Amino acid sequence: MRRLLTNRYSESVCAFGTIRRAFAANGNSGTLPIPRRRPNRKGSTPLNLSAFSLEGKTALVTGSSRGLGAGIAVALATAGASVALHGSRSVPEEVQKDVAATGARSVALTGDVGDPAVCARLVEQTVAAFGSIDILVNNAGIIRRAPAAEYSAEDWDAVINVNLNSVFRLTQLAGRHMLAKGYGKIINIASLLSFQGGVTVPAYAAAKGGVAQLTKAFANEWASKGVNVNAIAPGYMATDNTEALQNNPERARQILERIPAGRWGTPEDLGGTAVFLASSASDYISGHILVVDGGWLNR
Repeated sequence: MRRLLTNRYSESVCAFGTIRRAFAANGNSGTLPIPRRRPNRKGSTPLNLSAFSLEGKTALVTGSSRGLGAGIAVALATAGASVALHGSRSVPEEVQKDVAATGARSVALTGDVGDPAVCARLVEQTVAAFGSIDILVNNAGIIRRAPAAEYSAEDWDAVINVNLNSVFRLTQLAGRHMLAKGYGKIINIASLLSFQGGVTVPAYAAAKGGVAQLTKAFANEWASKGVNVNAIAPGYMATDNTEALQNNPERARQILERIPAGRWGTPEDLGGTAVFLASSASDYISGHILVVDGGWLNR
């Protein structure tokens, strides 16, 4: 006890000495000097709203023909980015009109991202259309449900290939363009199942866990080279991907009861998060999995 009190006394004396020297440096005016704001590495002040602008930037958003991807694409376009929309078979005219209404340029691309050749083509088509690729959003995904003991190899391979392998391929391919110019933003769409195991979705859980780890792995190598790699983990969103859950009254009730926000999320709930991670406002964020779940994981 005596040693503890002595240590605390020494700490207090040191702290008092520091304060006294600060007063002396300020002319013993009775006030402590106000710390000067340190500029960030670009020389701007910490709060610079223009840092959220995506004017002049170009983006590829996979799986943006509907749902979360469409919402993210419209948000990026609203912030000023030119956007390459993507669907496995087509991009609905309605989504293209929503992007056009923002005044942003866009191009519609198609193809199965489970095919490595398609991944390469999507990146090259984006560069051909806009001259560069500054932002990549890896959103395309599928889900197959079945009890683990009965889960087929076919379903396993399909989900892993689209939800995980394509993320690696597209990140690597787009990343090469970004590394060459020393700037880029890559946003992977993870999931609550990046943290939890889920039920009857073993391949989806494995893929989303892998997406979280891939995000960190790429971020560790590329953060110092001007390329930020982060992820968004959406909570329970009211999209066609969760129709099975929404149509199960008991499961839907259980899910809603656990969400502190008291509702399921919508594609619009991810828009601001995506713009933030795609903009220079997030330059010092790397390898982070940003959860947007209405508080689900807090429970």
